[in-house]
Amino acid sequence: MGLLERCHELFNTSNLYEVLAVNKEATETEVRRSYYKVSLKVHPDRAPEDPLATEKFQVLGQLYAVLNDKEQRAVYDEQGTVDEESDVLSQDRCWEDYWRLLFPKITVKDILEFENKYKGSEEERQDVIQLYEQHQGNMDTITASAMCCSQEDEPRLCGIIQAAIEGGEVTAFPAFTKESDKKRRARRKRANRERQEAEEMQKEMGLGDEDDSLVMMLKQKQKSREQSFLSDLEAKYSKKSGPQKGKRGKK
Repeated sequence: MGLLERCHELFNTSNLYEVLAVNKEATETEVRRSYYKVSLKVHPDRAPEDPLATEKFQVLGQLYAVLNDKEQRAVYDEQGTVDEESDVLSQDRCWEDYWRLLFPKITVKDILEFENKYKGSEEERQDVIQLYEQHQGNMDTITASAMCCSQEDEPRLCGIIQAAIEGGEVTAFPAFTKESDKKRRARRKRANRERQEAEEMQKEMGLGDEDDSLVMMLKQKQKSREQSFLSDLEAKYSKKSGPQKGKRGKK
């Protein structure tokens, strides 16, 4: 059974882009990030209850290998077919090793360096504006989804959004412009409670230095948005160049 047929069998579509929930015009970075997020859902270690997890994971690896190869992607885009004989789809490849090569584990140092560069950057501003439009001004979901965001960052995020509204860059959603004090207090209360829980857990586990505290904070956040912060951050830190691309096989 070919790759397209296996995609249809496992993901109910033979369209490689639909499997990753991206469009045909997606950039390499967008394809990589989507592959990472989708593959997390079916990674055998993360989905032990799914008997097809391993097969899905392997098919996703093959799918990404095709879209990550310029020649293979061009053939697929033009003809809607996949060259099954290509070295890119080598049957003896370990797709777990391939995945880890693309997405090596990040370290606490990586996180700290990223946070220092990210906060106050144009990239952060664009991300915040995108979240504002996506959630139509709901600060509960915006602060929950924003990377490197704590309760102390909320005024800064609100400033970014307000400036974008005043500059005519985005719509003034009532959820943001008319948010009640009661809702703001509830959000602060919830954030304080989560911080206290993290501090208590930190004490119970005997963690004390800054790095350990940061790791604990990330683990707390993973409970509610595992694929929001760490997933995006790992994707950002993944190697720009994947494994050596094989030559296209004969049709």
